[in-house]
Amino acid sequence: MPLTAGIVGLPNVGKSTLFNAITKSKVEAANYPFATISPNVGVVEVPDIRLSELAKLVNPQKIVPTTFEFTDIAGLVRGASKGEGLGNKFLANIREVDAICQVVRCFEDANITHVDQDINPIRDIETINLELILADLDQIDKRLGRIERQAKMKDKEFLEEYNALIKIKDGFEQGIPARLAKLSKDEKQSVKHLQLLTLKSMLYVANVGEGDVLNYDENTHYQNVLTLAENEGAELIALCAKVESELSELDDESRTMFLEDLGISESGLDKLIKASYHLLGLATFFTAGPKEVRAWTYKKGMRAPDCAGVIHTDFQKGFIRAETMSYADFISLGSEQAVKEAGKMRLEGKEYLVKDGDVMHFRFNV
Repeated sequence: MPLTAGIVGLPNVGKSTLFNAITKSKVEAANYPFATISPNVGVVEVPDIRLSELAKLVNPQKIVPTTFEFTDIAGLVRGASKGEGLGNKFLANIREVDAICQVVRCFEDANITHVDQDINPIRDIETINLELILADLDQIDKRLGRIERQAKMKDKEFLEEYNALIKIKDGFEQGIPARLAKLSKDEKQSVKHLQLLTLKSMLYVANVGEGDVLNYDENTHYQNVLTLAENEGAELIALCAKVESELSELDDESRTMFLEDLGISESGLDKLIKASYHLLGLATFFTAGPKEVRAWTYKKGMRAPDCAGVIHTDFQKGFIRAETMSYADFISLGSEQAVKEAGKMRLEGKEYLVKDGDVMHFRFNV
């Protein structure tokens, strides 16, 4: 099942406008709460200059970028954990995604209603994070009640999970989400089955006004969010959803010219897509031949046979070896043959951990 990043936020912060731009789709984006009732899922291409550079050398019949999914989730309001607004539905939809992109409003516009009547992104973030904590706390209390007896009897199957949940709950009392609870790898694994909302990785997206596109770092609201993100060790992306939505309607050439006129080398959306891709723990390997040059998504830490399985299950079942070269070697030497002649082509076996940018040919026998 593909990994997906969920776009969340309070109503009217620009979530659906941003989702429209990302996926070039037409989700309702209206000036009232709950314009998005059910989650919309869109598949996006991951911008990667390496793909086109490989294609220049190989001259393939086809170029295929890699993709992943964004999910647009209905706006949350205070009290969602108790069923307010679309509460339970909203929380259930977040539980299904693998990482969270929280859009926060950092622009002033009297024509666009804010549910709390004024613009305060830190308050908005605290509202959402508190509702996620309260939802997780309810789930944790129920789980602790089920396993407390076995844990106190030192049952190894439940003891680590119990201790991890207590650590998380103690953090909740200080407003600390589970992702910041300093859990060990084993502790995280022990509570993984609960799909805790606050254990998911978080990316903050500051939606600034059109006038702040070139100098968003001078926006006071943005600076406040930046301080919060730095304190959490979270990443922050600034963009203007309205501008990005307009850009998405242009063809590639017009969009490039528009960005150049603004003095911007990369759109906010491209930055967001790349940041979300890495937030999900994803990376890219390539296959390159006369028929096609293609980028493939894999989860960081996967071994060669598993990556072969991304292409086809038969590749994984009958995996023999992976003929592997780095992107840098391919580009600097100019061709696969030149890489071989330079002794830079590697034969990797079943235990090889694939690296981002590897160019691979899988040998298999089924």
